[in-house]
Amino acid sequence: MKTDIICVGHITHDRIITPDRDLHMPGGTSFYFSYGLRHLLGEHSDISYRLVTSLAEKDMKAVDDMRREGIDVEVIPSRETVYFENIYGADQNNRQQRVRAKADPFTCEKLADLEAEYIVLGSLLADDFDLAVLRQLSARGTLVVDAQGYLREVRGEQVFACDWTDKLEALRYIDILKVNEHEIEVLTGEPDQHHACEILAEWGVREVLLTLGSYGSVVYAGGQFFDIPPYEPERIVDATGCGDTYVMAYVLRRRLGDTPERAAHFASAVASIKLEASGPFCGTMDDVLRRLGLRTL
Repeated sequence: MKTDIICVGHITHDRIITPDRDLHMPGGTSFYFSYGLRHLLGEHSDISYRLVTSLAEKDMKAVDDMRREGIDVEVIPSRETVYFENIYGADQNNRQQRVRAKADPFTCEKLADLEAEYIVLGSLLADDFDLAVLRQLSARGTLVVDAQGYLREVRGEQVFACDWTDKLEALRYIDILKVNEHEIEVLTGEPDQHHACEILAEWGVREVLLTLGSYGSVVYAGGQFFDIPPYEPERIVDATGCGDTYVMAYVLRRRLGDTPERAAHFASAVASIKLEASGPFCGTMDDVLRRLGLRTL
Protein backbone atom coordinates (compact mmCIF):
# COMPACT_ATOMS: atom_id res chain seq x y z
CA MET A 1 0.00 0.00 0.00
CA LYS A 2 1.31 3.46 -0.90
CA THR A 3 2.33 5.63 2.04
CA ASP A 4 0.06 8.65 2.55
CA ILE A 5 2.72 11.23 3.44
CA ILE A 6 6.51 11.13 3.28
CA CYS A 7 8.70 14.01 4.43
CA VAL A 8 12.29 14.18 3.17
CA GLY A 9 14.76 16.50 4.86
CA HIS A 10 17.74 16.86 7.13
CA ILE A 11 17.36 16.81 10.88
CA THR A 12 19.46 19.73 12.04
CA HIS A 13 21.30 20.80 15.14
CA ASP A 14 19.72 24.16 16.01
CA ARG A 15 20.87 26.84 18.37
CA ILE A 16 17.92 29.19 19.03
CA ILE A 17 18.71 32.51 20.67
CA THR A 18 15.82 34.72 21.81
CA PRO A 19 15.72 37.64 24.26
CA ASP A 20 14.72 35.13 26.97
CA ARG A 21 16.71 31.98 26.26
CA ASP A 22 19.56 30.19 24.47
CA LEU A 23 18.58 26.65 23.42
CA HIS A 24 20.32 23.79 21.62
CA MET A 25 17.93 21.25 20.10
CA PRO A 26 17.22 19.21 16.96
CA GLY A 27 15.37 21.03 14.20
CA GLY A 28 14.71 21.29 10.49
CA THR A 29 11.52 20.83 8.51
CA SER A 30 11.68 17.06 9.00
CA PHE A 31 11.82 17.44 12.80
CA TYR A 32 8.97 19.94 13.16
CA PHE A 33 6.85 18.20 10.51
CA SER A 34 7.24 14.71 12.00
CA TYR A 35 6.59 15.53 15.65
CA GLY A 36 3.76 17.90 14.81
CA LEU A 37 2.02 15.28 12.67
CA ARG A 38 2.53 12.64 15.35
CA HIS A 39 0.80 14.81 17.93
CA LEU A 40 -2.09 15.67 15.63
CA LEU A 41 -2.69 12.07 14.60
CA GLY A 42 -2.34 10.60 18.10
CA GLU A 43 -1.76 6.92 18.68
CA HIS A 44 -4.20 5.61 16.10
CA SER A 45 -4.75 6.85 12.58
CA ASP A 46 -5.50 5.65 9.10
CA ILE A 47 -2.87 8.10 7.79
CA SER A 48 0.51 6.43 7.19
CA TYR A 49 3.65 8.54 7.50
CA ARG A 50 7.40 8.09 7.03
CA LEU A 51 10.35 10.41 7.48
CA VAL A 52 13.42 10.08 5.26
CA THR A 53 16.29 12.04 6.79
CA SER A 54 20.07 12.35 6.77
CA LEU A 55 22.46 13.26 9.55
CA ALA A 56 25.80 12.29 11.07
CA GLU A 57 26.15 9.21 13.25
CA LYS A 58 27.07 11.34 16.26
CA ASP A 59 23.61 12.96 16.20
CA MET A 60 21.55 9.76 15.92
CA LYS A 61 20.00 10.31 19.35
CA ALA A 62 17.49 12.62 17.63
CA VAL A 63 16.37 9.69 15.45
CA ASP A 64 16.28 7.27 18.37
CA ASP A 65 14.01 9.69 20.24
CA MET A 66 11.66 9.96 17.25
CA ARG A 67 11.42 6.22 16.86
CA ARG A 68 10.55 5.88 20.54
CA GLU A 69 7.65 8.25 19.84
CA GLY A 70 6.40 5.88 17.15
CA ILE A 71 7.64 7.85 14.12
CA ASP A 72 8.78 5.71 11.17
CA VAL A 73 12.25 7.03 10.26
CA GLU A 74 14.60 5.98 7.45
CA VAL A 75 18.16 7.37 7.77
CA ILE A 76 20.56 8.08 4.93
CA PRO A 77 24.04 8.45 6.49
CA SER A 78 25.82 11.81 6.14
CA ARG A 79 29.31 12.95 7.05
CA GLU A 80 27.95 16.00 8.87
CA THR A 81 24.69 17.26 10.37
CA VAL A 82 23.30 20.65 9.34
CA TYR A 83 24.00 23.13 12.16
CA PHE A 84 21.86 26.30 12.19
CA GLU A 85 22.08 29.23 14.54
CA ASN A 86 18.85 31.30 14.66
CA ILE A 87 18.87 34.62 16.49
CA TYR A 88 15.56 36.36 17.19
CA GLY A 89 14.91 39.83 18.55
CA ALA A 90 11.70 41.04 20.16
CA ASP A 91 9.92 40.76 16.77
CA GLN A 92 9.61 37.02 16.07
CA ASN A 93 8.89 37.73 12.39
CA ASN A 94 12.59 38.56 11.90
CA ARG A 95 15.68 36.45 12.52
CA GLN A 96 19.40 36.35 11.81
CA GLN A 97 20.76 32.99 10.73
CA ARG A 98 24.16 31.33 10.45
CA VAL A 99 25.11 27.89 9.12
CA ARG A 100 27.89 26.25 11.13
CA ALA A 101 27.93 22.92 9.21
CA LYS A 102 26.30 21.31 6.14
CA ALA A 103 25.11 17.75 5.51
CA ASP A 104 25.39 15.74 2.30
CA PRO A 105 22.65 16.51 -0.27
CA PHE A 106 19.87 14.07 -1.16
CA THR A 107 20.29 12.38 -4.56
CA CYS A 108 18.11 10.48 -7.03
CA GLU A 109 19.97 7.28 -6.19
CA LYS A 110 19.35 7.65 -2.46
CA LEU A 111 15.65 8.35 -3.06
CA ALA A 112 15.15 5.80 -5.85
CA ASP A 113 12.31 3.85 -4.18
CA LEU A 114 10.39 6.82 -2.75
CA GLU A 115 6.65 6.95 -3.50
CA ALA A 116 3.68 8.43 -1.59
CA GLU A 117 0.42 10.29 -2.05
CA TYR A 118 2.20 13.44 -0.78
CA ILE A 119 5.98 13.91 -0.82
CA VAL A 120 7.16 16.90 1.22
CA LEU A 121 10.69 18.20 0.65
CA GLY A 122 12.05 20.19 3.57
CA SER A 123 14.68 22.21 1.71
CA LEU A 124 17.04 23.99 4.09
CA LEU A 125 19.89 24.89 1.73
CA ALA A 126 20.01 25.34 -2.03
CA ASP A 127 21.84 22.09 -2.78
CA ASP A 128 19.67 19.78 -0.64
CA PHE A 129 17.55 18.66 -3.63
CA ASP A 130 18.70 19.30 -7.18
CA LEU A 131 16.57 19.54 -10.30
CA ALA A 132 16.91 15.85 -11.09
CA VAL A 133 15.45 14.93 -7.68
CA LEU A 134 12.46 17.23 -8.22
CA ARG A 135 11.86 15.72 -11.64
CA GLN A 136 12.06 12.16 -10.29
CA LEU A 137 9.82 12.70 -7.27
CA SER A 138 7.19 14.69 -9.17
CA ALA A 139 6.21 11.43 -10.85
CA ARG A 140 5.98 9.59 -7.51
CA GLY A 141 3.36 11.70 -5.71
CA THR A 142 2.00 15.20 -5.09
CA LEU A 143 5.21 17.19 -4.57
CA VAL A 144 5.26 19.79 -1.78
CA VAL A 145 8.24 22.14 -1.43
CA ASP A 146 9.19 24.95 0.93
CA ALA A 147 11.09 27.52 -1.14
CA GLN A 148 13.20 28.76 1.77
CA GLY A 149 16.21 26.51 1.19
CA TYR A 150 16.47 27.34 -2.49
CA LEU A 151 16.69 31.05 -1.64
CA ARG A 152 19.55 30.77 0.88
CA GLU A 153 23.12 31.26 -0.22
CA VAL A 154 25.76 30.40 2.37
CA ARG A 155 29.00 32.40 2.31
CA GLY A 156 31.26 31.23 5.08
CA GLU A 157 28.76 30.87 7.91
CA GLN A 158 26.51 33.73 6.87
CA VAL A 159 23.21 33.17 5.09
CA PHE A 160 22.20 35.57 2.30
CA ALA A 161 19.04 35.82 0.25
CA CYS A 162 19.43 34.79 -3.40
CA ASP A 163 17.27 33.82 -6.35
CA TRP A 164 16.51 30.19 -7.19
CA THR A 165 18.75 28.71 -9.88
CA ASP A 166 16.67 26.82 -12.49
CA LYS A 167 13.44 28.04 -10.88
CA LEU A 168 11.46 28.15 -14.13
CA GLU A 169 12.07 24.47 -14.78
CA ALA A 170 11.97 23.45 -11.12
CA LEU A 171 8.56 25.01 -10.43
CA ARG A 172 7.01 22.95 -13.23
CA TYR A 173 7.47 19.86 -11.06
CA ILE A 174 6.09 21.33 -7.81
CA ASP A 175 2.41 20.92 -6.97
CA ILE A 176 2.33 22.87 -3.68
CA LEU A 177 4.86 25.62 -2.93
CA LYS A 178 5.21 27.37 0.42
CA VAL A 179 6.77 30.86 0.46
CA ASN A 180 6.79 33.85 2.80
CA GLU A 181 6.39 37.51 1.84
CA HIS A 182 10.12 38.04 1.25
CA GLU A 183 10.68 34.83 -0.69
CA ILE A 184 7.81 35.37 -3.11
CA GLU A 185 9.14 38.80 -4.09
CA VAL A 186 12.65 37.41 -4.63
CA LEU A 187 11.23 34.61 -6.80
CA THR A 188 8.93 36.73 -8.96
CA GLY A 189 10.31 40.27 -8.70
CA GLU A 190 6.73 41.35 -8.01
CA PRO A 191 5.91 43.34 -4.83
CA ASP A 192 2.15 42.82 -5.25
CA GLN A 193 1.58 39.54 -3.43
CA HIS A 194 -1.55 38.46 -5.29
CA HIS A 195 0.08 39.10 -8.66
CA ALA A 196 3.18 37.23 -7.46
CA CYS A 197 1.02 34.20 -6.62
CA GLU A 198 -0.46 34.32 -10.11
CA ILE A 199 3.03 34.37 -11.61
CA LEU A 200 4.02 31.26 -9.67
CA ALA A 201 0.86 29.54 -10.91
CA GLU A 202 1.74 30.51 -14.49
CA TRP A 203 5.13 28.89 -13.94
CA GLY A 204 3.45 25.61 -12.98
CA VAL A 205 2.65 25.61 -9.24
CA ARG A 206 -0.86 24.29 -8.50
CA GLU A 207 -1.24 25.63 -4.96
CA VAL A 208 0.72 28.56 -3.53
CA LEU A 209 0.92 28.87 0.27
CA LEU A 210 2.01 32.40 1.17
CA THR A 211 2.63 32.77 4.91
CA LEU A 212 2.72 36.28 6.35
CA GLY A 213 3.70 35.70 9.98
CA SER A 214 1.45 37.56 12.37
CA TYR A 215 -0.59 38.85 9.41
CA GLY A 216 -2.00 35.44 8.46
CA SER A 217 -1.59 33.72 5.10
CA VAL A 218 -2.83 33.62 1.53
CA VAL A 219 -3.57 30.52 -0.52
CA TYR A 220 -3.87 30.66 -4.30
CA ALA A 221 -5.38 27.52 -5.84
CA GLY A 222 -7.57 26.82 -8.84
CA GLY A 223 -7.45 30.48 -9.88
CA GLN A 224 -8.89 31.64 -6.53
CA PHE A 225 -7.39 33.58 -3.64
CA PHE A 226 -8.17 32.68 -0.05
CA ASP A 227 -7.08 35.25 2.53
CA ILE A 228 -6.61 33.42 5.82
CA PRO A 229 -6.63 35.53 9.00
CA PRO A 230 -4.15 34.84 11.80
CA TYR A 231 -5.34 32.96 14.86
CA GLU A 232 -4.02 34.83 17.88
CA PRO A 233 -1.65 32.88 20.15
CA GLU A 234 -2.06 33.19 23.89
CA ARG A 235 1.62 34.15 24.08
CA ILE A 236 4.53 34.40 21.67
CA VAL A 237 7.52 32.27 22.62
CA ASP A 238 9.35 30.89 19.56
CA ALA A 239 8.58 31.18 15.84
CA THR A 240 11.16 28.58 14.78
CA GLY A 241 9.35 25.82 12.88
CA CYS A 242 6.06 27.68 12.45
CA GLY A 243 6.29 27.58 8.66
CA ASP A 244 7.06 23.85 8.74
CA THR A 245 4.13 23.32 11.09
CA TYR A 246 1.81 25.22 8.75
CA VAL A 247 2.84 23.02 5.81
CA MET A 248 2.42 19.86 7.89
CA ALA A 249 -1.11 20.76 8.94
CA TYR A 250 -2.08 21.89 5.45
CA VAL A 251 -0.84 18.68 3.80
CA LEU A 252 -2.60 16.53 6.40
CA ARG A 253 -5.95 18.18 5.80
CA ARG A 254 -5.54 18.12 2.01
CA ARG A 255 -4.79 14.38 2.24
CA LEU A 256 -7.97 14.00 4.31
CA GLY A 257 -10.00 15.72 1.59
CA ASP A 258 -10.28 19.34 2.75
CA THR A 259 -10.42 22.18 0.25
CA PRO A 260 -7.36 24.47 0.12
CA GLU A 261 -9.28 27.14 2.06
CA ARG A 262 -10.34 24.80 4.88
CA ALA A 263 -6.88 23.25 5.04
CA ALA A 264 -5.29 26.69 5.32
CA HIS A 265 -7.56 27.76 8.20
CA PHE A 266 -6.61 24.57 10.00
CA ALA A 267 -2.91 25.13 9.29
CA SER A 268 -3.05 28.71 10.54
CA ALA A 269 -4.61 27.60 13.82
CA VAL A 270 -2.05 24.84 14.33
CA ALA A 271 0.84 27.23 13.64
CA SER A 272 -0.51 29.73 16.17
CA ILE A 273 -0.51 27.04 18.88
CA LYS A 274 3.04 26.02 18.00
CA LEU A 275 4.14 29.67 18.41
CA GLU A 276 3.31 29.45 22.11
CA ALA A 277 6.24 27.14 22.94
CA SER A 278 9.74 26.22 21.79
CA GLY A 279 10.05 22.96 19.91
CA PRO A 280 7.53 21.18 17.67
CA PHE A 281 3.76 21.49 17.88
CA CYS A 282 2.67 19.34 20.81
CA GLY A 283 -1.03 20.14 21.05
CA THR A 284 -3.97 17.93 20.19
CA MET A 285 -6.77 17.97 17.66
CA ASP A 286 -9.07 19.23 20.42
CA ASP A 287 -6.72 22.20 20.97
CA VAL A 288 -6.94 23.05 17.29
CA LEU A 289 -10.72 22.77 17.23
CA ARG A 290 -10.93 25.16 20.17
CA ARG A 291 -8.64 27.62 18.41
CA LEU A 292 -10.86 27.41 15.33
CA GLY A 293 -14.03 27.75 17.42
CA LEU A 294 -15.37 24.43 16.16
CA ARG A 295 -16.64 21.21 17.74
CA THR A 296 -15.66 19.03 14.81
CA LEU A 297 -14.12 19.30 11.36
